[in-house]
Amino acid sequence: MYKILLADDEGIMLDSLKMIIEKNFGNSCEIRSVKTGRAAIEVSEEFRPDIAFMDIQMPGINGIEAMKEMRGRNQNLIFIVMTAYDKFTFAKEAINLGVLDYLTKPANQTRIVETLERAMRRVDEEREKRSEDLVIKEKLEIVVPIIESGFIYTILLQENYSEGLQSFRQLLEIREDYGFIVVMQFGDEKKRGNLTNPVGAAVKAQGFYPELREIAKEFFDCVIGPIMANKIVLFVPWRNAEIDYEERILIIEKARNMVRKLMKRIEVQFQVGIGAVYGLNELFVSYREAIKAMQLNESRVIHVNDLPIVGEYDGDYPAELEKELFQNIERADTTAAVRTANRFFDWMVENFSDCQSDIQVKVLEFVIRAEYIAFRNGGMNYGFHYRNDYLQKVTGAKDYSELHDWFTVKITDACQNVESKKEEQTNDIVSKAKFYITDHYNKDISLDDVSRSVNISPYYFSKLFKDETGENFIEFLTNIRMEKAKELLNHSDYSIKEICILVGYSDPNYFSRIFKKNIGNTPTEYREGGRL
Repeated sequence: MYKILLADDEGIMLDSLKMIIEKNFGNSCEIRSVKTGRAAIEVSEEFRPDIAFMDIQMPGINGIEAMKEMRGRNQNLIFIVMTAYDKFTFAKEAINLGVLDYLTKPANQTRIVETLERAMRRVDEEREKRSEDLVIKEKLEIVVPIIESGFIYTILLQENYSEGLQSFRQLLEIREDYGFIVVMQFGDEKKRGNLTNPVGAAVKAQGFYPELREIAKEFFDCVIGPIMANKIVLFVPWRNAEIDYEERILIIEKARNMVRKLMKRIEVQFQVGIGAVYGLNELFVSYREAIKAMQLNESRVIHVNDLPIVGEYDGDYPAELEKELFQNIERADTTAAVRTANRFFDWMVENFSDCQSDIQVKVLEFVIRAEYIAFRNGGMNYGFHYRNDYLQKVTGAKDYSELHDWFTVKITDACQNVESKKEEQTNDIVSKAKFYITDHYNKDISLDDVSRSVNISPYYFSKLFKDETGENFIEFLTNIRMEKAKELLNHSDYSIKEICILVGYSDPNYFSRIFKKNIGNTPTEYREGGRL
């Protein structure tokens, strides 16, 4: 069904157009007729036509002005302009408005029908496009929550976080480098600061989760996680590393209004904890703060900075530089870590050169924290007496230059220990995999078999193996099989079929094709003298 509006101050023209349309298109069109520009605007708003035949010269509001108004309210409306020869300048302006075509009066029936058919095809195309857009939107409504849940799980579990972060940022269009965590906890009622019946509330949440997502996104531009027990975690991107008092108050007020609306629509009680702003690599800290804030306070909505559980840095202490240093150590980026350590040491000397003992304590603190990271990553062992000379080294340094050298050496050692452990683990995995392949090349082994033998996932193993060896699993296995096949062809009397089976293939024809592709000759040619 096509909705068609006819606007012309000549009654005979309206009747003629209506008769032509009904004759050629039957009941597929619903037609309305008006005689003024004002009426065209009013009817268009209520009728929502697909196509409008517009006379340019009508009393009062002319056709051009009416079309401008109608276009503003209905971007998909298709105009067909009716005009006389002496109104050509008006017609040109109408075409600039994006009309489909203009017909000069009196227009013959054939031209009217052809133009209307073109307009109908465009309507069909627009409808199809809108239908496809709706399908895509419906699919996104299913896929986006899954992606958002994956992002939240990655924050909380901290597994392959740095690797997956960029992918999630692209998929979810997260442009900010900072953010904070909001934890929403729900239950039947609040007793002694706790929400009761968390299990029952979690079951009930399966029904109200879509509505909760919708309401939460009304108040925050956020990423929403899945239902975890009786909690849902939100990540709110933030434009910078800090948040001032007025902004914090605004966030709390938004959260309060969100809770009020949720409790009106959903029959459960809510409590919300809000963590501080952190870089995307440290969002787990914000999560822990949000949880802790709820545990220590019975308020419906509580921000961690409202509680005396988070210390503050005095003066212009370079907190971001400190964070950057330990992030670099965690990533085993020795160059960046030493560069950051140098900047921090320079800041201490420039601002507190007369506070030698304070600088010594800070250096010792940073070295111990760096070594703890290496220890936690398996990069070093720990014994009670391992640091028995550290205090002497720090307090015995004859000047800041000597202290600085010791500091950077220890930071370098910590980074390299982390890196060497990662390399050691990688080399160990690849070595075990190579041994397994070499030992089982004559069997029907797969990537899954090899990855299982080293106890890591096939996808991660495949990437690791390729990065370390320069070839994928199949290429490595094929090369071993080809070398073994060449050896048997050179030094045994086995038939081609027998050699095929001995090196792990079941189909002699396939074996011959693979052999020729890799060696340059068929097995028979190779044996008969075409050896390479």
